[in-house]
Amino acid sequence: MAGDLHQALAAIDEANSVDPKGEALVYGQRMSEELAQLFPGASEVLQIAARGQHVERWLLPRSDYPEGKAGYLAWRREQARRHAERLAGIMERAGYDPETCARVGTLLRKEGLKRDAEVQALEDVACFVFLRYHFPGFAAARDPAEVEDIVRKTARKMSPEARARVLVEFALPEPLAAAFRNGDSA
Repeated sequence: MAGDLHQALAAIDEANSVDPKGEALVYGQRMSEELAQLFPGASEVLQIAARGQHVERWLLPRSDYPEGKAGYLAWRREQARRHAERLAGIMERAGYDPETCARVGTLLRKEGLKRDAEVQALEDVACFVFLRYHFPGFAAARDPAEVEDIVRKTARKMSPEARARVLVEFALPEPLAAAFRNGDSA
C-alpha cells in the first residue's frame, strides 16, 4: 500500500475546495471526522474513501438525469463510478499500488455491503453524517410518512453496531427510533 495518505487527502480537499456551493470540502471533512469517531483504526484506503466519497460531485448534477427512482439510481451509479476513478487517480499520484487504487472503487460503489467490513464501515459513516448534519433540514421539508420511510431505509443499510450507536447518540422520536432498534426488519 505504501502511498502518502496526507498527499491523497490534501489532493481530495484541493479538488473539493472549488465546489461553487462550498459543500464538498465540508462534507469530506465531516466524513473523516465521523470515521475517526466510529472506526479509529480505519485503513488508509477507508480514510481516503470516506474523505473522497463525494469528490467533485457537483460536476455531474442530479438534474442531468430523469426524475424518479430510476433516474436517481442511474445518477448515483455514475457518481460512484466517477468518484472511484477520480480517487484512484489521486491515489496513484500519491504512490499507492494498483490493487489499493482499485480497492477504493469497491468501497465507493458499495460492493459487498453487509459482507465487506470496510464497505459497511463507509456506509455507516455516511449514514451518521446524514443523521448528524442533514437529517433535521431534510425531515423538516418532508411529510412525516416519507421521513419514516427514509429512516427505515437508512437503518436497513447500517450495521447492528451502528444502529445501536444511533440510539445512544441521537434523540429520535418514536417510530424513528424503532427503525434503528428493528434494523433489517424495519
